[in-house]
Amino acid sequence: MRLSLISCLSATAVAAMLAGCGAPSSSSVESPDGNIRFNFALENDGTPSYSVTYGGKEVIKPSTLGFLLVDSTRIADSFKVESVTYSDFSEKWVPVWGENDSIDNTYRQMTVCLASNEYKINIEARVFNDGVGFRYVFPEQEAKTIEIAEELTRFAMNGDHTAWWIPGDYDTQEYAYNTSKLSEIRGINTKIDNSGNVSTTAFSPTGVQTSLLMRDDADSLYINIHEAALIDYPAMHLDLDEASMTFQSWLTPGMEVAKAEITTPFATPWRVIMLGSATDILATNIVYNLNDPCSYDDTSWIHPTKYMGVWWEMITGKSQWSYTQMEDVDLNTVDYSKVKPHGHHGATNANVRRYIDFAADNGFDQLLIEGWNIGWEDWIGKEKEYVFDFVTPYPDFDIKALNDYAHSKGIKLMMHHETSGSIKNYEAHMDTAYNLMNQFGYDAVKSGYVGNIIGKSDDGSRRETHYSQRMVRHYLDAVKRAADHHIMVNGHEAVRPTGLARTYPNLVGNESAMGTEYRQHIPADHVTILPFTRLKGGPMDFTPGIFTMNMGEFVPGSTDRRITTVAKELGTYVTFYSPLQMAADMPEHYAKKMDAFQFIKDVPVDWKKSIYLDAVPGEFILAARQDKNSDNWFVGGVNADTPRTVDVRLDFLPAGRQYKATIYADAADTDAYTNPETYVITTDTVTSETVLPVSMARGGGFAISLHAL
Repeated sequence: MRLSLISCLSATAVAAMLAGCGAPSSSSVESPDGNIRFNFALENDGTPSYSVTYGGKEVIKPSTLGFLLVDSTRIADSFKVESVTYSDFSEKWVPVWGENDSIDNTYRQMTVCLASNEYKINIEARVFNDGVGFRYVFPEQEAKTIEIAEELTRFAMNGDHTAWWIPGDYDTQEYAYNTSKLSEIRGINTKIDNSGNVSTTAFSPTGVQTSLLMRDDADSLYINIHEAALIDYPAMHLDLDEASMTFQSWLTPGMEVAKAEITTPFATPWRVIMLGSATDILATNIVYNLNDPCSYDDTSWIHPTKYMGVWWEMITGKSQWSYTQMEDVDLNTVDYSKVKPHGHHGATNANVRRYIDFAADNGFDQLLIEGWNIGWEDWIGKEKEYVFDFVTPYPDFDIKALNDYAHSKGIKLMMHHETSGSIKNYEAHMDTAYNLMNQFGYDAVKSGYVGNIIGKSDDGSRRETHYSQRMVRHYLDAVKRAADHHIMVNGHEAVRPTGLARTYPNLVGNESAMGTEYRQHIPADHVTILPFTRLKGGPMDFTPGIFTMNMGEFVPGSTDRRITTVAKELGTYVTFYSPLQMAADMPEHYAKKMDAFQFIKDVPVDWKKSIYLDAVPGEFILAARQDKNSDNWFVGGVNADTPRTVDVRLDFLPAGRQYKATIYADAADTDAYTNPETYVITTDTVTSETVLPVSMARGGGFAISLHAL
């Protein structure tokens, strides 16, 4: 419940609230446990600033706040404090799906109301036991429309921290992570070549993206900067001033002059600073808690999903999305039934039925099919407006018969909408496409935004980008319109999530990072970093479960491979939370290792309780989760390049209860680089007093299922 805590205020602040003027120029609010403090101050020239302490130590030094407008006006000084108010809030809320069946949301809030001659801004700060969130709120005022050129929020660090980061980029987060001191970002950034990505726009040699993880090496405190509730506003990057070790917010531009155009009243996204140990960062729900509660009255149609897909064979080159060798296809005139197919189309009736049979026989919920619809001949790199119609199948894909067959087997097909960056085209066809899904029984769609977003300013000097205000509006609009049709959305190449799945839980997944499709370009430490960074805003459709690591075994001439092990792939299902989990490999590869595949069949995708047992970013992660619908537990571990043996303590199990443990581990000779597919499976009877030593190979991992006896 929400309470007003007058007792938390100083006598001066109480008087300020009552009088509405003469408020103090500095004020602060503490976390419920008293360990974290958010301090607000107004400098002599009326410039607002803040700082943050953890355990009495300053972790964010005094950092200024404000905005620069398109007309060069600075909303950054000459302010006066009109009032300061405080409140407490505490609740437990129940997510539709999640890592835990309930989430604690307890914080203390301070609102500082500021006014200058022209503008009014409120600074809202919420302090939790695991971090801080603050935002700007523009109340209703004379200025109805405000055109923002840049947000001037700064984050002044207290040292040259170790950081886990990817380059600032307006169009992609599909990078491998770098681990370095802050002072080394420039030198590394200037050497990064991301030309292999079809849409990339780096903006500064000192620019990085959020979620940014750092460690104060003096006391091993982890600091994570992100944002929450990104709605109708451009995504925030960070640009480092090396001299002062200060990050400034850097908003994503689009084709308009203003990076953000807002209409008052308006609240910006929350600027989030997560603080704590490594496992604290993994476990925090602060980003979700800063989002509004679920906006839907009925969520019965939203459900966790385990799926397979006609996908990996296209990614690896075994088959193709397209149907013919034609290019520059005019969808208005082409008759695909009369053109010659190239013979390598993946989404054929026979192939899809084969996948349906395997998925259904092994208990999966859905099957994704990519390349089912006309237009894939021109899908990449052509910036073509009318590239897809999202409703017309290729001649060798019988949409009705295949859906009927899937339903007869007890599973559903999953829709795929690739836009190729043609947003106007997708928006024009979206409702028709969703209606088609309703007609044939689809309830989930994977959407894609590969390539540059089509759209330029009139003079050609500015183009649309993936993370601009316009695109942020689009992604959420697609989710809301899908909800009208009871459809779940898994957005790829979209803006990285910021906890909006609490409000719109049909947003069941995003990519927004380098996933399995990058094969050998994914370093061994990648999956030991993503849960600390990208996954803090929401689940990732990482597409794990690859069992055949050498693509040359099934694609003649291919030199591609995955740097992982079978046991690590299994462990990822536990260390990466997502309500949407894919078994990404092909049926014939699983058929060769059905004993290991059993873990993928058994592992749930919705949880009652999650515990992060131990972790060091860039080195390893160990996690344990309890199935929401049983007493069974599952444990996973993923490792980077240093082989290690870990002691898995099962003290999270209920005392006095026996469990059958099935341990899927790297073999003695397993190595992600040289011998990735060997593994050993052992069983044991265990209790809460058991300690299981498990070895993880170089680039390896493990998985354990614990079934209650």
